[in-house]
Amino acid sequence: MKVVIERCLGTHGVSQQNFEAAVSSALAGVKRIKTWYDEGTLPLLRLPERRDDLGVLQDFAELWRRQKSDIVVLGTGGSNLGAKALYALADQGFGRTDGGPAMHFMDNVDPTTFDALMSRLRPATTAVLAVSKSGTTAETLAQTIVLGDWLAAAVGEGALKHHMAIVTEAKSSPLADFAENHGLTCFDHDPLVGGRFSVFSNVGLLPALMAGLDAEAIRLGAWDQLGPLLTGDRLTSHPAVVGAAIASAMETTARKTTAVLMPYVDQLEVFGLWYRQLWAESLGKDGKGTTPVRAMGTVDQHSQLQLYLDGPDDKWFTIIRKNSLAQGAKIQSDDQRLSYLVGRTLGDLLDAEAQATAGTLIGKGRAVREILIERLDERVLGQLLMHFMLETVLTAHILGIDAFDQPAVEDIKILTRKKMAETAF
Repeated sequence: MKVVIERCLGTHGVSQQNFEAAVSSALAGVKRIKTWYDEGTLPLLRLPERRDDLGVLQDFAELWRRQKSDIVVLGTGGSNLGAKALYALADQGFGRTDGGPAMHFMDNVDPTTFDALMSRLRPATTAVLAVSKSGTTAETLAQTIVLGDWLAAAVGEGALKHHMAIVTEAKSSPLADFAENHGLTCFDHDPLVGGRFSVFSNVGLLPALMAGLDAEAIRLGAWDQLGPLLTGDRLTSHPAVVGAAIASAMETTARKTTAVLMPYVDQLEVFGLWYRQLWAESLGKDGKGTTPVRAMGTVDQHSQLQLYLDGPDDKWFTIIRKNSLAQGAKIQSDDQRLSYLVGRTLGDLLDAEAQATAGTLIGKGRAVREILIERLDERVLGQLLMHFMLETVLTAHILGIDAFDQPAVEDIKILTRKKMAETAF
């Protein structure tokens, strides 16, 4: 993974002086991360090196892969998006090619969607994995109860243990009690690993294993980013340190209030949504934080780019490009107007479009960071996930906020329960 930041500095965004000050503050954040790692007080940082938990997860995943045609993963926010981002490596939207079960990630409670899902599945060969750290998330509880009743009506109450499993904290909660009452397998969610930081735990890796992905490679990718931060001696050039310095200075000194992530890789579409939650929920506090936007190249060249180029200069951009040169089908045509396309591949066009977007933004004086990857597999995706986690935590440190709480979200949950209790049926 190569990161190019030159067009974020100087007249395009952050002054060298402000950047260096932010790097210095980020390095103090690195010391804090090292302390958390050494003391084991932030389990997220120990996950990349763990292997002892993968055997149990692999055995359970293989059981469902052999027995089930469909697996429904229930959860919302961090309990869903990380796993879904990983799943994009196994299914690009047209179905699996390895013969494994189809996986469906349900993160909302729209009844039309749920009715459509249940009408298309066979209960006898369907399994449900429900994920909620607290075990009290209203949406996940409602989803679990509805699908539990649907399955029980078809296979019998006593057979639910063969069709449902839970990931939640090892304490009494409505979801944990549901699992106990029905004899379901229950995997412990570490109480010190928040949902949006949980992709390297069983929350993300159990669904990944069910999708036939390499969980060890995912964690190796995470260590590729974390290891040098903990043990390296060139910390001022570490991508997470540099990224946090730029992100914080963009907000505080360059007045860039929107952070646009624009992958030119279709398989990173959900990854962009995962990033959006991570960034917004971790940094949007105490009147601070920038608004994260997920754009997709090339699609949003034809929708959002007009605003980005001719609208207010209040945004900075991260473009992710994968080497696609000479990849894909060749374009053939006798139309002389298409001579610039003839003999080139779809991958050539994608690469040209990405470079053109970056160049046009830069030409307009916009701040642009490019992240270049040679390929996209489990290890590289693990690198990207950990990079943005570290960048987020360090940005929070620079801004003086807690990256790991979400008080405003808790207020909404309380009000939702109150409104439901007050509603007349």
